[in-house]
Amino acid sequence: MSDKNYLSTYAKSFSWAGFFLPKKIYFKCSNLYDFCRTIDNIADDEGEIEIKRNNFSDFKNKFNNQDFRDPVIKNMWSIIEEYGISRKIVNDLFDGVESDLKNKVQINSKKELFIYSYRVAGTVGLMMAKILNVKDKNSLKSAIDLGIAMQLTNISRDIVEDSKNNRFYISNNFETIKETLKTADLFYESCFSSIKNIPIGFRFSILVARRVYRKIGQNILNKKSIENYNNSGKIYVTNIGKIIQTLLSFVDLLRLSLIKDKDHLRYKEHQLINEEIDLNERL
Repeated sequence: MSDKNYLSTYAKSFSWAGFFLPKKIYFKCSNLYDFCRTIDNIADDEGEIEIKRNNFSDFKNKFNNQDFRDPVIKNMWSIIEEYGISRKIVNDLFDGVESDLKNKVQINSKKELFIYSYRVAGTVGLMMAKILNVKDKNSLKSAIDLGIAMQLTNISRDIVEDSKNNRFYISNNFETIKETLKTADLFYESCFSSIKNIPIGFRFSILVARRVYRKIGQNILNKKSIENYNNSGKIYVTNIGKIIQTLLSFVDLLRLSLIKDKDHLRYKEHQLINEEIDLNERL
């Protein structure tokens, strides 16, 4: 499967937003997503945990040894070298996915939830920001925030599927889902003002991705109860919904031009992550 098919097949919201990027940058983002998806697929495939652990270890070793016979690894190393991405960020991603390779995954605190969300998604936001030539430190922190917000949205959407795989990131009740999405909203808000520090040619795409993904959370809340949620299947944004969110992103673009830069808003949450992972080393 080609990089573009990976992105369009598994990440329709990202693929939609990626339409507004220059083709070269979209291709780089596709290669990054291809790498991340390859790791995820190892963890999410059906089969015995030990087999998945061996497959994961094999891919990680090939990556560390720069085995360029695998085009996914070759393309990822090209991104790392071109954009000066710290290996620590990539290792954080590996650590996050590896933590899912257990017979049972149980997260018991907000700190654990934030650290997990940083590892599997905040890292991706940070690497994406590097590809988009973001230099400002607060903006790089905000890229982590957008990744965390999207992961909290994913977790809120995928509770039924995750529980079938013995993964319990949050409790399966509507109050916890609402609380998780409320936390996600704080991260979505935190990243907004820093988007103005992204080069102008890339800005609109990030606004669209932010809006479309946030809409998933709003659609979840519209279910009103755990019974409706459980019976709804996979919750997503329709194409008409994506068009509406894209149009609203033009309003966001105007808002961005009128607001001043703000200090990073999610200091306390980042401090919890920093107790285990030094984010400043990653920036």
